[in-house]
Amino acid sequence: MYLWIKAFHLISVISWMAVLFYLPRLFVYHAENRDKKEFVSVIKVMEYKLHKFIGIPAFWGTVITGLLMIWLNPEIFKTGGWIHLKLTAAVLLIAYYIHLAVIRRKLERDECTKSGKFFRIYNEVPTVLMIIIVIMAVVRPF
Repeated sequence: MYLWIKAFHLISVISWMAVLFYLPRLFVYHAENRDKKEFVSVIKVMEYKLHKFIGIPAFWGTVITGLLMIWLNPEIFKTGGWIHLKLTAAVLLIAYYIHLAVIRRKLERDECTKSGKFFRIYNEVPTVLMIIIVIMAVVRPF
């Protein structure tokens, strides 16, 4: 059973990461084309659908299967500090995702004034966290 849960966890993580990489890219297009109302209206639909139909299910799939794996194997906390860093990075990724949802709502209401440059830089956050998470999960360096 554990390996099935782990497989679904990986599938969910891959789907969620796709959203975490692409949604800020849509925000770049949104921010850099504010004066093109027709274009922005298309981007708003894309942002909404990406978040609602892929992001939310992938997020919950990731969280639920991750918690199930911990519940089934609580001894993992005795294997070293790597799991603590991995989970810390995962919590930061969750906070990032929640912030993306807040930004999406502000953009939807035309209340966000952040620049395309901001979103280009902000888009690097999930990459850094993903690198930490994968190295901790695979290499377990400490």
